[in-house]
Amino acid sequence: MSGDPDAAKTLSWGSIGKSLIAGGLAGGVSRTAVAPLERLKILMQVQGSSKVYTGVWQGLKYMAKEDGFRGMMKGNGTNCVRIIPNQAVKFLTYEQLNRRLSHGMRQYGGDGQMTPLLRLVAGACAGVIGMTATYPLDMVRGRLTVQEGRSGQGRYRGIMHCTSTIVKEEGLMALWRGWLPSVIGVVPYVGLNFCVYETLKDVVLKYHGLTDERDLSIVTRLGCGAVAGTTGQTVAYPLDVVRRRLQMSGWSGASTLHAESGTAVAYKGMTDCFARTIKEEGAQALFKGLLPNYIKVVPSIAIAFVTYEQAKELMGVEVRISS
Repeated sequence: MSGDPDAAKTLSWGSIGKSLIAGGLAGGVSRTAVAPLERLKILMQVQGSSKVYTGVWQGLKYMAKEDGFRGMMKGNGTNCVRIIPNQAVKFLTYEQLNRRLSHGMRQYGGDGQMTPLLRLVAGACAGVIGMTATYPLDMVRGRLTVQEGRSGQGRYRGIMHCTSTIVKEEGLMALWRGWLPSVIGVVPYVGLNFCVYETLKDVVLKYHGLTDERDLSIVTRLGCGAVAGTTGQTVAYPLDVVRRRLQMSGWSGASTLHAESGTAVAYKGMTDCFARTIKEEGAQALFKGLLPNYIKVVPSIAIAFVTYEQAKELMGVEVRISS
């Protein structure tokens, strides 16, 4: 960390631009690597009691048989369009909040070291800002992901067509369905991701008597990222299920997975979705798709953190996440 307080408080436009590029790259690489598992998780989240997808291996084989490889990657293009700016904004926001909090502590006589609680707060704020800025794309991605592949039932031809169709048939605010549980869920999820990742790195550095996190191996950082991702996802997962169900609420394309009297289930809001899901399917339904999500989130979060840090290093940006 630089000894100049002003350097810690601000970054040049060049460094900001490089941080955004690194964050976007981290998002695109990490999500593409686990795209089939991401689609399977969403399909398992929105299906009802009559399960089409019963497990990870069965679900992947079923997707491959019904939709082919392209079907298994369905929604990934939209996900990358969403996750690239989302991750870019999230990482940059976290770094800026980190610096300003550290700078403020030094101004009041502190040592400027971020505590786990402050990291949690900074990560939560970064997650809310990043998610809110790109939420409509998450809604569109969910619809494109759920619709069938080679069977000819898919009604959306792409991102723009899906967006315009939703707005025309369901109204502009339909693009924001599930936003509230997303905000509530992103606070512990992203907050814990950053908090656990940074805190684990500090623990490892102190254990080995190191002073610079660049001395940590990629494998060590991948391990820290994996633990961070698993922790955050476990806490926030029920809210992710509710968000996804609200996004599909009343949409005819979801009727093959989750229907009531032949009609796609429609929810009145977040509370209604929670209550009906527990009443009709049991509390365990709030954790549908958790296994493929664990398999997905461990490499995804780990790859995102390491890709971000390595990209910044290659571009010559000295300041890293925790600096």
